[in-house]
Amino acid sequence: VISGIVGPSCCRRLSPWRRVVAVESGERPDAPAGWCGNVCSMGQMVSVMRKPSSLPGVVRFETNRSLTGQGHETFHTLADAVGPRPAAELARRLLETGSVDSVHVYSNQVTVMLARGFGADDLDGVVESLYQYWKPGMEPKVFEAPEAEASAADAGAGGDAGGGASEYERRVPAVLIERSRAAMAKWKAAQAG
Repeated sequence: VISGIVGPSCCRRLSPWRRVVAVESGERPDAPAGWCGNVCSMGQMVSVMRKPSSLPGVVRFETNRSLTGQGHETFHTLADAVGPRPAAELARRLLETGSVDSVHVYSNQVTVMLARGFGADDLDGVVESLYQYWKPGMEPKVFEAPEAEASAADAGAGGDAGGGASEYERRVPAVLIERSRAAMAKWKAAQAG
């Protein structure tokens, strides 16, 4: 048992008056003072409240954030849930569970028609983790450094033989490229010395 400071979200710095005793579930005793030290997920959890429905097989969820603004969206199949919108992403995740027939989203209310013989017990977690983009055990994506990409583009184009600017130079403003190079040089100097 480790005495520490914990609260509603273990990823945030907490006020010193919220002291409780935490049980061993990933806590880190080497965490700085004022931090709970839990190994946790990154992203914002959506607060979800399941509301009863008068119709059997229908479950309503109310969230603490709007998913569609003031628009109604209905999804009957995965083919209907196209695009990066939060409502479409949530519908894809719910329909992929296999226990959902259709999903209707209006602002912060999600109405789910359950498939015959299924319950809604595992659906709370699906809605809660909508904005969670990293979980323990996941490997982060590795991106090629901009300098390496620029030098690879120069080598492939044969130097200044008329290849033009690389994709990186076309998309990123020159000010940010210079700032990035200066920061990389400063970091390399600090690592060497």
